[in-house]
Amino acid sequence: MSPLDGFSLSRWWSIILKEFLQLRRDRLTFAMIIGIPIVQLTLFGYAINTDPKHMPTAIIAADRSEMTRTMIATMKTSGYFDIVGELPDEEAGRAALARGEVQFVLNIPAGFTRSVLRGERPALLVEADATDPMATGMALASVNQLVGSVAAKDLTGPLAFLAGGQAPFEVRVHRLYNPEGITQYNIIPGLMGVILTMTMVLMTGLAITRERERGTMENLLAMPAKPIEVMTGKIVPYIAIGLIQSTIIILAARFAFRVPFAGSVVTLYLAVLLFVAANLTVGITMSSLAQSQLQAMQMTFFYFLPNILLSGFMFPFQGMPAWARFIGNLLPLTYFNRLTRGIFLKGNGWWDLWPNIWPLMVFTVVVMAIAVKFYRRTLD
Repeated sequence: MSPLDGFSLSRWWSIILKEFLQLRRDRLTFAMIIGIPIVQLTLFGYAINTDPKHMPTAIIAADRSEMTRTMIATMKTSGYFDIVGELPDEEAGRAALARGEVQFVLNIPAGFTRSVLRGERPALLVEADATDPMATGMALASVNQLVGSVAAKDLTGPLAFLAGGQAPFEVRVHRLYNPEGITQYNIIPGLMGVILTMTMVLMTGLAITRERERGTMENLLAMPAKPIEVMTGKIVPYIAIGLIQSTIIILAARFAFRVPFAGSVVTLYLAVLLFVAANLTVGITMSSLAQSQLQAMQMTFFYFLPNILLSGFMFPFQGMPAWARFIGNLLPLTYFNRLTRGIFLKGNGWWDLWPNIWPLMVFTVVVMAIAVKFYRRTLD
């Protein structure tokens, strides 16, 4: 007997219309159908840039002359360097690099111009935060090309002989924290945040919706428990899961991928606890808003996509336009990436990490307040 025997076009068409009606009623699914292509096109078409420009650069100027001003101006016009200010000494420069306040520090030594005029070929020093090799590679490659531009402008007339032959001065580059440019040193610490974001938000996002679908939500609603008690009670077990996952990643980073660990284990685990709490509050909020586990998974994916693309994990954060960096600065993964890389590669302490810790605290408190507000005390 053929499967097409008794096939009715009218019944078939009715089923198609029924599916379209269900999609129209499920506003979240319909929004995903339209929103995900738009978000991906926007992010990959406009926000993602593997050749970042206008990266923050500080100057340590122990020599001030027409030639050093030309060098600074040439760096600006190259498009890669954005001069954000001057620092008093090398110690301040290293501290600014450690805190992530600047990407580069140009150190102009005392007597630099005099040495150039004497033909001694002095050196300028450019120190770079090379934790992300992709972010600094093109900029550092352009540095030595700037020497010719400076010589062509300032070494003219009686000084033209200095511009002939060898370059009148050199630029030495120090790649700090990841001098060999090993990609794993940057990716593996950031991968911890990506894995925790995906698992913590997804698991807690299904927490309340699962109980609603299984019919056990009535038991929670019948209990004299306050919303904050239910929310925090559901979060605590997943904190242990997050710590187990973090331990696995830390051990793999250290012994399988040989990622250097310059910081404190206690500091790292405290940062992990804070980040896990932030993501669990997101998951609980989604769980409170979603009507089904499918909706919770859709919301999780919609949250995860900008996190992985705009946090600086896959692409240089400084390479994104201002509007994309603004969105990235609203996401907890952006700050956690800086925390883990700072602890692993730079050995940062709490003072250096604080600019990335307090935003996670604020995020957690705000999202938890939203979750409590939307927690349903009665079944729909």
